[in-house]
Amino acid sequence: MMNPENTIYIVDDDVAVRDSLKLLLESHDCHVEDYGSTREFFAAYQPQDNQCLVLDQHLPGETGLDFLESTDGAALRVPVIVMSGGGDSALQKRAHKAGVVAYFDKPLDNNVLLATIFKTLGISAEP
Repeated sequence: MMNPENTIYIVDDDVAVRDSLKLLLESHDCHVEDYGSTREFFAAYQPQDNQCLVLDQHLPGETGLDFLESTDGAALRVPVIVMSGGGDSALQKRAHKAGVVAYFDKPLDNNVLLATIFKTLGISAEP
């Protein structure tokens, strides 16, 4: 069971993706905040323990990895899971160099994503 003090942030410019991920996560008692851009997310971000960021790579203006490698992204104190609609091994290497805990290609396997989020937050629950 998810602790209500855990927060999962979703950053994706596709409203349908955000809505479906939010619905999935909330159905597992997760507290979710979703944003359409890294700028919206960073403006609202309040560093705390027990947080996780699910970040899309292909965002307009600034990619997810560009954000993580920027001054704002470097200031984050949150584990990051990157998802990409068209990744390659170079992007995966870049993501891991930026410190992400996992990199997934879309479409996401919901069970794998849930297990990764739970593991990242230290929760020993079956998704």
